[in-house]
Amino acid sequence: MFWRKQRKAWERLHPLHRQLAEEQRFSATLPAAEWAELATGLATHDQTITKRKWRLPPRAASVLVPVLRVLREDMEPGAPLGVTTDLRGAVVPDKGGELRGLQVRPPALAGSERFFTDPWLLVRAELRDGSVLELAVVDRVRQRRIRKKSRSGKIKHKVKEKPVRVVRATRRLPKGMAVARPAPPAPAWLAVTAQQKENGRTVLRATAKGPAHADHRVIELILTVTGELFRWTPPRRSAATPRRAR
Repeated sequence: MFWRKQRKAWERLHPLHRQLAEEQRFSATLPAAEWAELATGLATHDQTITKRKWRLPPRAASVLVPVLRVLREDMEPGAPLGVTTDLRGAVVPDKGGELRGLQVRPPALAGSERFFTDPWLLVRAELRDGSVLELAVVDRVRQRRIRKKSRSGKIKHKVKEKPVRVVRATRRLPKGMAVARPAPPAPAWLAVTAQQKENGRTVLRATAKGPAHADHRVIELILTVTGELFRWTPPRRSAATPRRAR
């Protein structure tokens, strides 16, 4: 009976939701309104699906869901929103580069080094104000393996990893949109550039780089980086409130 209920709940999920639970990754472009169903399902996954093999990666609820909800607020329901996410982790074979040897000194016998590149969240959204926002969250990991021989003659293997996270946001403005450098300026750790194109459009870019240990602060970093691009343009005017009839 329990299994039948789980199966029915599983079959009611959005196809991308099921793919993320099974493969821990997906890539799709859908209307912004359709992502609302997926975001709701991901946020309540643990309440409806308890089977271990269908558990979602932690970043699905802590990062992907907030990003989808924030973007939808600035998009028309039918505007396209493209998302590519891979939550398998950085240290997997198909994300690694070539293995190269390291020069070592005794008591080390041998050493090797490998770099992994993990673009685990890529987003492209067409916003209501006519601009296009692109977001990339990439983890880069340097992994070193050292083989040593202890004084007792035992062979030991040591693995050391150094992860770095890069969050990059690009906002391509519609032609003629005003741009002004904000005050106060962005913090020193956040690099921002404004490029004027020949067609009269402006492209704003913001990049932040730091350690990749604090996953609970990823969404805060994403919002800070993308939010900086909106400080360079005037706020969107809200519709005028009709005057009350006397």
